[in-house]
Parts: sequence; C-alpha cells; structure tokens
Amino acid sequence: MDIGHLPRRTFLRGATGLAVAGAAGLLLPRAANAAAAPRIYSCAEWGARPPSDELVTLDHPANRILIHHIASANSTDYSLEHAFQVARDDQHDHMDNNGWSDTGQHFTVSRGGYRLEGRHGSLDALRGRTTMIQGAHCPGQNTNAIGIENEGLYTSVEPPQSQWDSLVVFCAYVCRQYGIPVEEIKGHRDYYNTECPGDRLYAKLPQLRTEVAKALAG
Repeated sequence: MDIGHLPRRTFLRGATGLAVAGAAGLLLPRAANAAAAPRIYSCAEWGARPPSDELVTLDHPANRILIHHIASANSTDYSLEHAFQVARDDQHDHMDNNGWSDTGQHFTVSRGGYRLEGRHGSLDALRGRTTMIQGAHCPGQNTNAIGIENEGLYTSVEPPQSQWDSLVVFCAYVCRQYGIPVEEIKGHRDYYNTECPGDRLYAKLPQLRTEVAKALAG
C-alpha cells in the first residue's frame, strides 16, 4: 500500500562529451526532435522487484511534471551499472522503509545522465500517451503529475551537466507525449513541505522550463 504522507527519503547513499551524450541518448537534434524517443531503461532492464500490490493505471494523461532529488550521495560514478544500482536502492528504500507498493516516482535520472523507469508500467503509459500510472511521490499530485527523481543531493551544489542535459531531453519528451505545457514543470516543494529538490536544483527550474521550450520548438 502506498502511504503518501510518509517521508520520501530515509537514506543518504553512497563522460560527458558529444560521444557519451550521443551514446546515452542525451542529444535532441533539431531534425529528429519529433521522431526519436530518448533511451529510457525499463524496470526489467535494471532488475526491479515486482510490486508488492497491484498498481493503479489511470485512464487519463498526466498534466504536470514534478522534479525531485533522491537526497543521496553525489556520486562520481557515472556508469550505467551505478545507475541501475541507484534504481534498485531507491526501490528497496521505498518498499522496505516507506511501505509503498513500488518505487514512488515514475522515472529517475542518474548523475551520469541515464534515464530509468521507476514505477512499473510508467514507460508503457508514457509511450501510449493516454494513460498514467498512479504514483507515490507527492501527496495530492500522484494522480496527475509525473515524478522525475534525480540522483544526488542538490541543497548546495548543482547537478552535473550530463544529468542536466538528460533531464532537459527527458522533460521535453514527457511534455510532448502528454501535451504538458512547460509552465507545468514544477518542483516537489511547490506542493509539499519539503526541501526537495534542493535549493540549487529548485533555483534552476526556470532555466529548465526555458531549455525544454527551446527543445520542443527546435
């Protein structure tokens, strides 16, 4: 069972360049803007546990994106293997410590720029464009907002460029798929009494909206 008012985080755990960006699917070329979807690793690919309860599929699209941070260590391991471990640690925390059915957020972006499905079914719903999986990332927003969690702790530092570039591309894709206006890219703290997504990342949300709008118009 998902209990929305429980604390979202109970742990603190512990390249770039055109070639790496291209390999990770970070680039959004103008000509391919409307054609190619960014690479997103599914729950099956990173080895997720099955949900402990049946998840709810809502018969409407999302109308908002909420940006989170994991409040985990700012690792300098930018590998895909590390990103997979982050996803597994996050799921264990949410299920074993918070008592949720699955990972609370819909998607995760690692510090290395890898994008991963969080809650089972979220990737298929996003690709389909007409439904969403009910989340457990923010009380009052779980039935309408896509939660994107970013590996790291951004109270006093900014995310690495690889993560930022990936987040821009991913938000543009989510906005395009669901028809979400860029003005509806918000921070967790906009709807809940929390420090998430950290002062430094929260301060960059206007820039995020601007860059996403440019990507969508490109």
